[in-house]
Amino acid sequence: KYFRVEHPCGGYKKLFETVEELSEPIPAQIIGAFPTWLKGSLLRCGPGLFEVGSEQFYHLFDGQALLHKFDFKDGHVTYYRRFVKTDAYVRAMTEKRIVITEFGTFAYPDPCKNIFSRFFSFFKGLEITDNALVNVYPVGEDFYACTETNFITKVNPDNLETIKKVDLCNYVSINGVTAHPHIENDGTVYNIGNCFGKNLCFAYNVIKIPPLHADKQDPLTKTKTVVQFPCSERFKPSYVHSFGMTENYIVFVEQPVKINLWKFLSAWSIWGANYMDCFEANETMGVWYHIANKKTGEYNSNKYRSAAFNLFHHINTFEDDGFLIVDLCCWKGFEFVYNYLYLANLRENWEEVKENAHKAPQPEVRRYVLPLDTTKVEPGKNLIYLSYTTATATLRVDGTVWLEPEVLFSGSRQAFEFPQINYNKYSGKDYTYAYGLGLNHFVPDRICKLNVKTKATWVWQEPDTYPSEPIFVPDPDALEEDDGVLLTVAITPGKGQRPGFLLILNAKDLSEIARAEVETIIPVTFHGMYKNP
Repeated sequence: KYFRVEHPCGGYKKLFETVEELSEPIPAQIIGAFPTWLKGSLLRCGPGLFEVGSEQFYHLFDGQALLHKFDFKDGHVTYYRRFVKTDAYVRAMTEKRIVITEFGTFAYPDPCKNIFSRFFSFFKGLEITDNALVNVYPVGEDFYACTETNFITKVNPDNLETIKKVDLCNYVSINGVTAHPHIENDGTVYNIGNCFGKNLCFAYNVIKIPPLHADKQDPLTKTKTVVQFPCSERFKPSYVHSFGMTENYIVFVEQPVKINLWKFLSAWSIWGANYMDCFEANETMGVWYHIANKKTGEYNSNKYRSAAFNLFHHINTFEDDGFLIVDLCCWKGFEFVYNYLYLANLRENWEEVKENAHKAPQPEVRRYVLPLDTTKVEPGKNLIYLSYTTATATLRVDGTVWLEPEVLFSGSRQAFEFPQINYNKYSGKDYTYAYGLGLNHFVPDRICKLNVKTKATWVWQEPDTYPSEPIFVPDPDALEEDDGVLLTVAITPGKGQRPGFLLILNAKDLSEIARAEVETIIPVTFHGMYKNP
């Protein structure tokens, strides 16, 4: 059912060792020519605590949230980190055990309680984690660390202090949101999440948080639902990790990775499961594509369909002459779900020789093109006439619009993932360059650049070094799309315990500009952002 791999990078598991907070920022040693124009902070989120007392977290997505910050000022760099003081973290530290169930780790009732108290604790209802280890983003003048539940945690980006926990359910009808909101240049935030409606009717709601207005009222209090997408299966919603957005449209790709609601709702109270145990597949549904007008909320009733694949990250979406161009990081075959989720299990034996490696999923960067208007169209005819793509869309006699993609990048078990672009200028617009993290058997060991028009690629790689998601920062005097730098946190946990470092690459050709080394071990991080001073 699952396969394990032997990765050539022997020190990889050390990325998942518990570290301590820093009492104060530590200076970094700069090697190379640090850009004088680079000022501000790089904020990153990830796991930093992998056991509590004698109990261990069993999955990469379970380690308790650690917030990292690299500060740039007057040519100097400092590094600082603090744990996000979520309820999950505070209660675990207080009780010296895992209290709240995480993605791959079940929290058992307090063993100190008597048998009757422990029995009834199973029937107290669902307790959702607030472990904000995935990303950090701004709302108005505030910053929030987040995971994929309805809880976000307000943090101070200067001293990394945890301020308060916020339940989005208090403001809008939502049961969980992604850690990948879209943020417009005026500060408007869009996100998508699950929603349980009347009679257990399930839907996906797109919410909008306005920018900070002159009245200085917290923008969260003005959050509203602007679009609602239907669910293909009433009791089995699809897993949602990201979505696409243009100036005029919201695009939601509903994939065949499903969450069994009956398992989910009974997981804690009846059979003691974790989130991961509630996933299943419905490959026969393929993939459904939903479109709605961002401004009016009007749903496009066209039935866009394609063959099944699995999806975490959208790269970019834009409009062109009545079409929506949707670029995605795709994984073929449901084996991906099992292998990704279970390979990330921290207690697996990574030294074991790989078995059934031929079953490894084939990752691709794909471009799908969706025609907005399919009226007066002859069945069987390709509706796409754009000269720069080989993607097709064909109206079938049953009324569905069948989509075939153009492959922009394909690797043999080599993935282009954690994509980033020149977001402020090209999000939702025609663009040329994407930057990503290269995964080798799921292990991040390179930085990649992709020209989505010519399919040319560039790579930065260094032995026994594991970079993080590259964040693009534009040069203030930029004339071209890729004028700027990439910021990535590189980790070197192999022999000699070389220090981790902030790596600065030229976004043009991925040549190294500088690095800022810190004398401490840095664990893996997932996502983050660049904050201007």
